[in-house]
Amino acid sequence: MSTWAICGYLWIVFIVVWLVMALRTKTTQQRESVSSRLSYMLFVLAAFYLVFGRNITQPWLRLHLFRPSPISNWIGVALTAAGIGLAVWARLYLGANWSGTVTVKVGHELVRSGPYRFVRHPIYTGLILALLGTALLRAQVRGLVAILLLYVGFKIKSKIEEQAMIDTFGAQYDEYSRSTGAIVPKLRS
Repeated sequence: MSTWAICGYLWIVFIVVWLVMALRTKTTQQRESVSSRLSYMLFVLAAFYLVFGRNITQPWLRLHLFRPSPISNWIGVALTAAGIGLAVWARLYLGANWSGTVTVKVGHELVRSGPYRFVRHPIYTGLILALLGTALLRAQVRGLVAILLLYVGFKIKSKIEEQAMIDTFGAQYDEYSRSTGAIVPKLRS
């Protein structure tokens, strides 16, 4: 089986697990607007299309960055698996508080354990890492552009979420954000 096929199966497993876990969430109390969601979803969708799309017509996006090797391909598989593992771990810790959109749930809880000890948005961290691994298999400029787009999309979404969490948890969330990185862990002295 090729490393590309292995990454594809990892993403399929991720999607299936995600859909199953989405069936068990709390009732939504407050939801973001459609325009708010579009502000980041276009970046996220473009990122995944660049990595997985077959009909990328811009020649500069298909330029090779390096010659793929078995080592770089297996590193890509390992990063994809690690990123998906982190995202699933984070999703399990969120439990019924999770939502695909920025929402506040009825009885929403501030989760600070598990991967949330290290970053406030470990699902985004995991998905960026996983897409980086898959992009490494492509070894093309489009992979770099995709990672940048995904980071920008998740940065926009995280800012919207942060405001919703500050509105909900106030000083408790303020303290959490001072002590923990958003998408990248803070280096502690």
